[in-house]
Amino acid sequence: MALFKRRDTADIDPFSDLLFNALLAFTFLFLMALLLMNPTAKSGIINPKAEFMITVSWPDNSPDDIDTWVEGPKGQLIWFKRPQEGLMHLDRDDRGIVNDMQLIDGKEIINPLNQEIVTIRGRPPGEFTVNIHYYRSQTLKAVPVTVYLAEVNPTLKVLHYATTTLQREGEERTAVRFSITPNGQVTDINTLQKSLVLGGKI
Repeated sequence: MALFKRRDTADIDPFSDLLFNALLAFTFLFLMALLLMNPTAKSGIINPKAEFMITVSWPDNSPDDIDTWVEGPKGQLIWFKRPQEGLMHLDRDDRGIVNDMQLIDGKEIINPLNQEIVTIRGRPPGEFTVNIHYYRSQTLKAVPVTVYLAEVNPTLKVLHYATTTLQREGEERTAVRFSITPNGQVTDINTLQKSLVLGGKI
């Protein structure tokens, strides 16, 4: 006489079978929910959430400090002491070599890039003026400053790209001016000089 009775499929309890299938379904749904909650990151895609981007750059490794000033349609002004005003944002104040040094794993690493970026996160009608100011000189030399103005929505479109040389500390120049119409179109791009820093002394 056998000690153990062989169990065949006819002996499976229907309730246990139902419970097992329900557990499988629950596990599957749980895994699907996890995948939907953590979608795969899309690499290489940058969404600046802006309508316009202004980039001001000068030679790498330069210790000289160039500042960006932007005036909006209603006379609102952004610069390093007021980095945000309405829809205009100075995203980084680059002070030459002063804030380019970082401590990583106990070692000092210098970022050679000299660049300031301004974003305009809307299309208010009126004129915008972008000025560059030679705030502080350590080299006592002229500095070429490149100003890049781009419309980033709905697609990237370069509106202005030019280099202006600032000759000495304290000099201010208008790099670009442009207007936005009530329907959001950009017009009248020019470099007519207008002082924002020096009280009309350009």
